[in-house]
Amino acid sequence: MPEPLYDLAADTEVLPHPDFPLAPEGWSPEEAQAIAREAGMDLSADHWELIRALQGYFHEHQRCNARELHDALDEKFHAKGGMKYLYKLVPGGPVAMGCRLAGFEPPAGAVDRSFGSVQ
Repeated sequence: MPEPLYDLAADTEVLPHPDFPLAPEGWSPEEAQAIAREAGMDLSADHWELIRALQGYFHEHQRCNARELHDALDEKFHAKGGMKYLYKLVPGGPVAMGCRLAGFEPPAGAVDRSFGSVQ
């Protein structure tokens, strides 16, 4: 079982969500669903796979840039079609919108209308 985090402000233990052990503190699947609904998306098992992958990436890399994250996602989902598959899955951009769904701020340069990201 993951080690619990301690929330000093609330003076209580904050346990990670059991299905998303690498999620950032304060993130919830309900929050991701609300963001998706606002963007006109329904989250499927494929979306949750992307969310878990992003949470794992941010857990391993405390800092990242948009290009590195883009390349890591392309490699992770290569068997399904890489970034082409991810852009169909998340039209708002797998890096920009994907980060929002996973509970992270998109890295600098991820939101660029001329690059195909519209969020």
